[in-house]
Amino acid sequence: MSTTGTVRVERVVTSGTFSLDGETFEVDNNVWLVGDDEEVLIVDAAHDARAIHEAVAGRRVTAVVCTHAHDDHVDAAADLAELTGAPVLLHPADQELWAATHPDRKPDGDLTDGQRISVAGIELQVIHNPGHTWGSCSLHAAFLDTVFTGDTLFHGGPGATGRSYSDRPTIEASIRDRLLTLPGETVVRTGHGDDTTIAAERPNIPIP
Repeated sequence: MSTTGTVRVERVVTSGTFSLDGETFEVDNNVWLVGDDEEVLIVDAAHDARAIHEAVAGRRVTAVVCTHAHDDHVDAAADLAELTGAPVLLHPADQELWAATHPDRKPDGDLTDGQRISVAGIELQVIHNPGHTWGSCSLHAAFLDTVFTGDTLFHGGPGATGRSYSDRPTIEASIRDRLLTLPGETVVRTGHGDDTTIAAERPNIPIP
């Protein structure tokens, strides 16, 4: 049985494109593996299923969790699920975005606010964070003093809201009410770029 003593976070950076509203951009994505020597949870299957599967290194994959359904965060999800046998989990409010990338395959299960997902003897709690997309979610791993925020909160402030399925006041309220209430030392593991902390980002979120 897995034990919490060896639980760790691993980062895999993959490269590809992000397309929405008729535009396409080159992007590097953070893919997160949370677990121990026996099993892992994958957060955001971006671009390269083979590279992610190689990083899994034979461990059992308990789930592929999608923080949101922009194509650069889910384009490898179906292939990775096939390689590992793990279910793909997504908040239902992002089903339309998901279908744009995977029209012939639905996610295997829903993410819901407050849901707890277990891996390697610890739990991650789902926090619904609409704004970047309507179904955006973060995963809070209290045991690891870590929160995985996808594209909701970055080093320097909120994620982008200038495209379809997004809204600036919504993301700011979502971060303020649901993320900045976490302990200040909580490490923020983002969908792109460098880590930050909750304390470091508090001054970057407008107060209404």
